[in-house]
Amino acid sequence: MDEGGAARQEQGRPRATFADRVYHLLYSRISNGEYQANQKLPPETRLAQEFDVSRPILRLALERLRSEGLVYSRQGAGSYVRAPQTRALGFARVETIADIQRCYEFRLTLEVDAAAMAAVRRNDASLREMDEALTLLSRATGSLTHREDADYAFHLAVTRAANNQYYEASMRALREHIHVGMKMHGQSLMSGGAKGLEEVFAEHTAIFAAIRGGDAEAARRVMRQHITNSRDRLFGGGLIDLSR
Repeated sequence: MDEGGAARQEQGRPRATFADRVYHLLYSRISNGEYQANQKLPPETRLAQEFDVSRPILRLALERLRSEGLVYSRQGAGSYVRAPQTRALGFARVETIADIQRCYEFRLTLEVDAAAMAAVRRNDASLREMDEALTLLSRATGSLTHREDADYAFHLAVTRAANNQYYEASMRALREHIHVGMKMHGQSLMSGGAKGLEEVFAEHTAIFAAIRGGDAEAARRVMRQHITNSRDRLFGGGLIDLSR
C-alpha cells in the first residue's frame, strides 16, 4: 500500500493504535535478533510499506523505540539498533529442546490465566491491537507463510489486555525464548502446506472471539488448547521426560 493509501486507512482510527502495532513488531525483531546491535534499520519508506502505515505513524513507533533506548538515530543516516542493556527481569537463554518444552509449559500457566483476565478487562484499544496482529497473520496464512513477529504481537496484546503489568513484563522477558519455539513451529507448519497454517490462524481467531465476547472461561480454554496444540505439533507428541 502506498503512503496515501495508508493514510486513508488510518483516518478515523486512533494513530496510537497503528503506532503501537508497528512498535511491537519492530520491538520483536530487535529482541529476537533479526535486527542486530548497531545494524541500520531498513529505510522508513520500506518499513511503512511493509506494515501498511504512513510514514508519520512509523515515526511515532520509532520515536517510542528511541525513548526506550532500543534504537538511536544518526543525522542523515537513519535509525540503528542500540546494543542491548541488562534487564531487571530475564531468563537464561534457550540452549536445548528441553528448554523449549519448559517454555511452553510456563506459557500454559502464564498466558491461559492472562487470556481469562483479558476477556474481563479488555478495552477497545487492546481489541484493536489484537485485531491488527490477526490481520498480519491472515495475510501471512494466505501467502502460505508464518510470521513470528505478528504471532508474538498477538500474544503480547492478550497479556496487555489483562491490565496486569506482571503478565506483560513476563511476556517481554520471554520474548526471545518464545520466538525460538514460534520459529520452529512456523517452519513445521509451512512444510505441511496450507492446512496447518489455517488451523493455527483459526485458533488465534477463536482466542480473539472469546476475549472480545467477554467469555473468560472460553478464553482460558481456547488459549490452553492453542498453546498445547502448538507444542504438540512441534514435538510430534513425543515430549521429553523433564523429571530427570
